[in-house]
Amino acid sequence: MKKLLVIVFGLTLIACKEQKKEIAHTNSSDIDTAKSEIKLYVFDGGTVQVNKLGLFSQDGTYEGQSTEFADAFYVISHPEGNLMWDAGLPENLVGLQEPYTSPDGAFTVSRKDSVINQLKGIGLTPADFKYIALSHTHFDHSGHANVFDEATWLVQEAEYDFITSKETRKNNADSYNAIKGLTRIKKLKGDFDVFGDGSVIIKFMPGHTPGHQVLFVDLKEHGPLLLTGDLYHFSDNRKFKRVPIFNHDISKTRASMDAFEAFAKEKKAKVYLQHSKKDFNEMPKAPEYLK
Repeated sequence: MKKLLVIVFGLTLIACKEQKKEIAHTNSSDIDTAKSEIKLYVFDGGTVQVNKLGLFSQDGTYEGQSTEFADAFYVISHPEGNLMWDAGLPENLVGLQEPYTSPDGAFTVSRKDSVINQLKGIGLTPADFKYIALSHTHFDHSGHANVFDEATWLVQEAEYDFITSKETRKNNADSYNAIKGLTRIKKLKGDFDVFGDGSVIIKFMPGHTPGHQVLFVDLKEHGPLLLTGDLYHFSDNRKFKRVPIFNHDISKTRASMDAFEAFAKEKKAKVYLQHSKKDFNEMPKAPEYLK
């Protein structure tokens, strides 16, 4: 089996007072058992060579520069079900001998392994998933989404309307086709506590796309963390609040950045930029590295 990039985390269950009342009848040992069963796995969904980094700032700061992005996807295993967060690059890249470069030359992309093959490493198949959620519906985050057609898609209503619109179907058919197999849909209008216990929360952060969202998870051993989606692509864009020229709405992006930072501070959450190779490599690792 190809080498997998899989990281396992223990997550903590945090409940508000109302939730505590709801589970007051539950034996404390059962709660402890549930906590120990929650895990987060991180996989390699491909590599993005950005040939035109100038696209990632309104002010031309990065003109003439290039860099390489990671492209991770994540699995959260919870007693109430499994969640797939993001879906990497398109799987038709798997098996190509040479990376693919977009017609405009902006990106060169590659993906080495399929989601089904990688999930075997943790004993799961697509049929084992209750939910799939994408930070947004750009091509590098929806690659294997259709494989999870038995799962419920947790999507912001604004994102759903955007990706299924007549305009998108006509002018960006590939983006629509990447998610059209998802027919079990739960439309969201803001933040959503996925399992109802505070351990996994989708946060609505529009701007990059109309319904862009990020993910909060509370780790038992390593503390809370936030996965940024494409709110930020790399550290300088976070530091200077630079906005890519292709974002859907600049003002909403900046408002989301402010809301994100306030939430991260409130929760004392470690922030991981999903496209940062450095952040991907530095995420807390399990005692055993699965292969």
